[in-house]
Amino acid sequence: MILDNTIKEASRLLRNHNISSYKLDAELILSDIMGVSREALITNDKINISQTIINKYNHAIERRINGEPVAYILGKKEFWSNDFIVNQKTLIPRPETELLIYKVIDYFKNKRINILDVGTGSGCILLSILKELYGSRGTGIDISAQAIKIARANCKKMNLIHRAKFKVSDINKFNLEKYDLIVSNPPYIPVGKIRHLSKDIVNYEPLSALKGGQDGLDIIKRVIYKSVYLLKMSGLIAIEIGDNQYKKVSRILRQKGFREISKEYDYNRNVRCIISTKIRFL
Repeated sequence: MILDNTIKEASRLLRNHNISSYKLDAELILSDIMGVSREALITNDKINISQTIINKYNHAIERRINGEPVAYILGKKEFWSNDFIVNQKTLIPRPETELLIYKVIDYFKNKRINILDVGTGSGCILLSILKELYGSRGTGIDISAQAIKIARANCKKMNLIHRAKFKVSDINKFNLEKYDLIVSNPPYIPVGKIRHLSKDIVNYEPLSALKGGQDGLDIIKRVIYKSVYLLKMSGLIAIEIGDNQYKKVSRILRQKGFREISKEYDYNRNVRCIISTKIRFL
């Protein structure tokens, strides 16, 4: 079949199943199967595709029709200009999380620091920061052994095995070292709102990495409380939060001896990240 016709047919099927990004998804999936860029698809749209590729493509498109996110179909997601390995044991990295990284690397520019990433998932936050802060080192922890396995694979892929380590651990039980920076994208969705998320998320992404308790603050509180002891004086805590959580989280940080130095807004003008510095011991 001609490449152009193949993409058009796949796009039509996706559109008919109410997938808004139908053309982009169709192109991304085929370019990955063929091992070429999306640009190459466009400039070579009259070539014939083998039946083997068409079979693989049809199977992948069927998975997308059923609601599976493109990142899981491809087994990767671009974040901070790197392709991170992902699967259904890890959250898919989101563009808004990059806001946290921009601020952190600017603050610690040209410094060598020790970093703790709580709820590391695929390792995308820690590894992206380490790529920018040469000579720094870090530890990523997660309660999911499957997620840690993926984080270690990404670490090896990015040639950071000498500067990053990953451990299966709950933040409440973690007591190793003191850190210049603690980062976290913890579960922050109130349990009552989980059912309102898109089916792509609810049916495929790990709910344990989303559920933040009744008000969404259960894990956020744990990270802040533990950071009191794990963070060096004047160290930084950078934490991603959910919609309408800013005032409550800001108050908790102040109560625990932190001073807010920045809040970062997402593309919908919600406060998505709070960055604070430790100013006193309790």
